[in-house]
Amino acid sequence: MTLLIVVDMQNDFVTGALGTAEAQAIVPHVNAKIAAADAVVYTLDTHGEDYLATQEGKRLPVPHCIRGTWGHALADGLTVRAEAGRIEKPTFGSTALGELVRSRFAAGEIDRVELVGLCTDICVISNALLCKAFCPELPVSVDAACCAGVTPENHRNALSAMQCCQIDVLHHTVALQLSALRKSGLRRKS
Repeated sequence: MTLLIVVDMQNDFVTGALGTAEAQAIVPHVNAKIAAADAVVYTLDTHGEDYLATQEGKRLPVPHCIRGTWGHALADGLTVRAEAGRIEKPTFGSTALGELVRSRFAAGEIDRVELVGLCTDICVISNALLCKAFCPELPVSVDAACCAGVTPENHRNALSAMQCCQIDVLHHTVALQLSALRKSGLRRKS
């Protein structure tokens, strides 16, 4: 079974303080992945009111994903599965996510993870590499069409770096949209 990890698809990264047109454009693709997924976990970039005093806040002085705010919530328009887990993370990568993946892999509950979300060049790559570090024998993949970087160039560079680290970069969004339609019983009549 594949575990889909939806990374930081939050209001502040889609349409809020750090939102981009590229982030907005992937929402339908991510929704198709969520609909077709065996199991889902969402990560949430999570900061406190003291964000600007943190190392990250000093380097990126744009308050975002402050716990309890609209910007911290999963993005408007994103499919949210009630049974899915959520992991709040105070920094780019989540060791709690790594532990979850390791325990589910060891228990035979998953045989693969796939990551989608934001930002390819920061939190997606960080968490993909953590999954690989926690479970070197677990296949890890990222769907390029379901991720967006801070810039298109950074997105491409991050995908290339992940490939170098034996993370598979997929381009399966269209096939998964069709699969989701089939699962929902909306088959095309010939």
